[in-house]
Amino acid sequence: MYFAALLARTEDGWEASDTELDDVETLSDLADLAREASPDEDTVLVLIEQEDAWFGVVRVDGEEDPRIYVSDAAAAARSSYGEILLTDELLGRDPGDDDAVLDALDLDGSEDGDADDEEDDADDTAGPAASAESVPHGPVGDALILDDLGVSEKELRLMSTDAVTEIAESLGASETLETVR
Repeated sequence: MYFAALLARTEDGWEASDTELDDVETLSDLADLAREASPDEDTVLVLIEQEDAWFGVVRVDGEEDPRIYVSDAAAAARSSYGEILLTDELLGRDPGDDDAVLDALDLDGSEDGDADDEEDDADDTAGPAASAESVPHGPVGDALILDDLGVSEKELRLMSTDAVTEIAESLGASETLETVR
């Protein structure tokens, strides 16, 4: 079960709105959605949570590049919404560098149907495992993403099952968030 919400900081405090991520395919799409929530180019937080698995925070400050924090990259990589957040830059990979994944596939020319009977295909899991291996277990991204808003790096890293609610409470926006939950 997923939950996603936008928290936009305004002069009057935080405003919350739930959001559908069905039409969001890239981080740019997500950043545009966040910017639409704040016409004054104030801070907008996109909070995404998959129950008991992982959570992510995307912070958009006006036209600046979005800042991202993901609590468990490996868990998020298995999620369609998590994949939006796990950019090559966030994972420390060169953009479009698919060579590592292709090398891990161990293509030996027998893929054309000329399979060599002497060799077993014992390593059939190389494809999905190869991409999963390049995603670390644990948190990735900017752990100081909420530091100036009162949520320290340590507090963020200790959050787990109901992180979205904990973040909203720390920001003084829990009642606002509950209106869209």
